Amino acid sequence: MKINANSIKSGFVLEHNGKLYVVSKTPDHTMPGKGGAFVQVEMKDLKTGTKLNERFRSNENVTKAFLDQKDYQFLYLDDFVNLMDKETFEQVQLPKEIMGDKIRYLKEDMTLKVSFHDTTPITVELPLTMVFTIAETEPVVKGQTASGSYKPAVLDNGMRVTIPQFINVGDRVVVNTETDSYLEREK
Repeated sequence: MKINANSIKSGFVLEHNGKLYVVSKTPDHTMPGKGGAFVQVEMKDLKTGTKLNERFRSNENVTKAFLDQKDYQFLYLDDFVNLMDKETFEQVQLPKEIMGDKIRYLKEDMTLKVSFHDTTPITVELPLTMVFTIAETEPVVKGQTASGSYKPAVLDNGMRVTIPQFINVGDRVVVNTETDSYLEREK
């Protein structure tokens, strides 16, 4: 599907020079004093992982890859990420590399969106927010204000985040999976 270069966003999968690339950063839209406007796009080759910086004219059309998306249930992790199709109950194994550092978010029975190009899995999408329990943190120091001061903490999945002073061990917190940051205490 052809799209205008101005509408490229982070996470899009583009077909460029016969290869598939995923846009890894938010594109920079530049309008120099001389010449036409352009879009600077940082992309990563899905097969080799090589980065490519490409400049497209703002009026240029690029090809967005057609992807099929399907919901899968996470079962377990071994040498592969093992998933089950929620409709047909068919099991699928994906290479761990497809998840990257987001693999630490995997929890049993969670739902993931897997994008396929033809029959090849391309990307795995996590829920935007997830709930975790605080496993370790420093005790509250009296006299510090509750707003504006943060302390380090370790979640039950081993990930480190910074949290407000009023949160303690055992509290459940909501974490943004895109930014790896604390959002709020679970309600």
